[in-house]
Amino acid sequence: MLSTSNKKTAVSVGSAAGLCLLLLLLLVAAQHHRVQVQDDASAAAADAGTRSLLQDAAQEEHTKKGFSAYFTKLTRARREVEKPGRSSAYGADPPPAEDIGADDVFIAVKTTKKFHQSRLNLLLDTWISRNVQQTYIFTDGEDAELKKKIGSHAINTNCSAAHSRQALSCKMAVEYDKFIESGKKWFCHVDDDNYVNVRTLVKHLSQYPHTQDMYIGKPSLDRPIEATERLGDNKMKPVNFWFATGGAGFCVSRGLALKMSPWASGGHFMNTAEKIRLPDDCTVGYIIESVLGVPLTRSNLFHSHLENLQQVSRTEIHKQITLSYGMFENKSNIINFKGAFPVEEDPSRFKSVHCLLYPDTPWCPPQVAF
Repeated sequence: MLSTSNKKTAVSVGSAAGLCLLLLLLLVAAQHHRVQVQDDASAAAADAGTRSLLQDAAQEEHTKKGFSAYFTKLTRARREVEKPGRSSAYGADPPPAEDIGADDVFIAVKTTKKFHQSRLNLLLDTWISRNVQQTYIFTDGEDAELKKKIGSHAINTNCSAAHSRQALSCKMAVEYDKFIESGKKWFCHVDDDNYVNVRTLVKHLSQYPHTQDMYIGKPSLDRPIEATERLGDNKMKPVNFWFATGGAGFCVSRGLALKMSPWASGGHFMNTAEKIRLPDDCTVGYIIESVLGVPLTRSNLFHSHLENLQQVSRTEIHKQITLSYGMFENKSNIINFKGAFPVEEDPSRFKSVHCLLYPDTPWCPPQVAF
């Protein structure tokens, strides 16, 4: 038997062992709880990260859809802008706003004497031959043969024959003044490398009242032109505006042309051109868009040699207002279609176009299959 002293010692040892066991259990429980908390936190963090990734992915997808919808909208809007005007109530063509004829249009052809044979005679034989009374040729030298053909409609501007900014603006100034004197409703400018389908031109202009502010044509740039306006006293102001290229032709209503008078009539056009130091067609755009605040009405029916003319299909030729020809990267830039004449005999394709539009022309081959 244990003595009382030994019993007390055993109890003390047992109590100490129990206390150690309890402390060990508490330590294990605390450690387990800490691990559990860390696991829960990690899981929560992982869950939050997953949610964040999902949200980011959803946001990215939403952004992509947003951009996709945005560009789709822009593309659709651009297509709508580029569509020709239509009226569902009246079929393919809207009703005319005004009943006008070819006699209401003043067509100014800008040329130079050295091109009278190579360019101008072609126009005189084709579209001008049917529109002599509406057409005025602005050149820089006397030509007796030209006078015999069209009389007073051959106008010697006495401007320089150089292809400079000043010479071009000089001719445009004379064109403008002669139009104002004519009393006609529409002023249309073209170059000596343009074929003008006058029937389509008149039809197009009839959609707009000539008393309204109308500036119609096609820009050659994909952005407004940037220029510097000289205000005097060495002060300058940047300006930007759209302009219709003279190489494709453009038209201005009489109502708008009269408003241009302070900057265009007499010698004012030359002065205005010098203020911005740009050529004639740019100066017209500057006066109309920048000074008068009238926007350019764009039409894809005007064509210059600065664009790919082969994109004009044979079936659409009769709908165009102006056509052109030229060279691009040493290649001929012309309307591409099998016409009445081979390319060797008709390098501009104007004779073939004319025979397509006016097959009754005496020099057109009869019964040509295009």
